[in-house]
Amino acid sequence: MRRPLLLAPLLLLTAGCGVVQSSEDEATDVAREVATNAGKLLRSQRPRTAEEVGRSAAGIDGVEVLRVTGTSTHEGGGVHVIVRTSGSAYNEWFDVQETVVRRCFAVRVSPESRWGEAPRDVDCPDGPPLSFAPPPEPPQLPVEELRATLPRVSEGGRVDGSEVRRTLTALGLDPAIRVEVKADGGRVGVLLSVEGNHFDPQDCLLARVEPGTTEVWMPPRIQRMPGEGGCTVDNALHPLPPPH
Repeated sequence: MRRPLLLAPLLLLTAGCGVVQSSEDEATDVAREVATNAGKLLRSQRPRTAEEVGRSAAGIDGVEVLRVTGTSTHEGGGVHVIVRTSGSAYNEWFDVQETVVRRCFAVRVSPESRWGEAPRDVDCPDGPPLSFAPPPEPPQLPVEELRATLPRVSEGGRVDGSEVRRTLTALGLDPAIRVEVKADGGRVGVLLSVEGNHFDPQDCLLARVEPGTTEVWMPPRIQRMPGEGGCTVDNALHPLPPPH
C-alpha cells in the first residue's frame, strides 16, 4: 500500500506537462536566448565586413566572440560568428544551488537571415575570446582652415578655379578626404567628403567662391543622409532649401 505513495511526487511533476526539464537544460536555453538576442542586434541591411560584425558582437553584454568566418555580410553566406554565452537556472525541488552553464552558438549575420533566427549549437573553439581594435577615426574636415584660406574675390572680379584647387592642395588634406571642385556661371563650388557607411549621415563640407562672397558650411544632418543629395558639389553651387 505504500508504493503508490512513493510515486506520488513523481506523478505530480510529470502529469499533464511531460518530463520536467533539468536545470542544466533550462540554463542552456537562457544562454541560447542571449545568443539569439545578439543575432537580432547584429542584423542589419547595411553591408559590413567580418571585422565590423565581430567588433559589434564583442560589444554586446554577456557575449564573448570566439571565431568569425566569412568576408562580409553581403558576400556568400554572410558572416558567421561563434559566440559564447552563459545562462543560469534554479529549481528548488532538485538543486542545492543555482546551475550555471557556458555554451557556444553560431550566429549568422546576413540580409537573408530571419529576424530572431535561432543560433546553432556548436562546440566551443579552443583559445581565449577574440579582441578587436577600435575602428579608425575618420579624418576631421578642415572647416576653419578652409574658411581662412579660400580666395576672396571682389565684386565684379573673376573667380579662378585653378587658384581654388591650389589652395586645397596646399592644405595637405588626408588622403581619405575626397575633393571635388566644379565651376558654374562664374562661381566655383567645393566638396570635401569622407566615405560614409551608406546608413548614417555622411561627413561633408561645402564651399562656394563667387565675386563678393566666399562661404563654407556643413549641410544639415537630414541632407547628409544617404540619397538626400546634400553631400554633392552641386549642392555647393545651388544649395538645397533648408529642411523644415
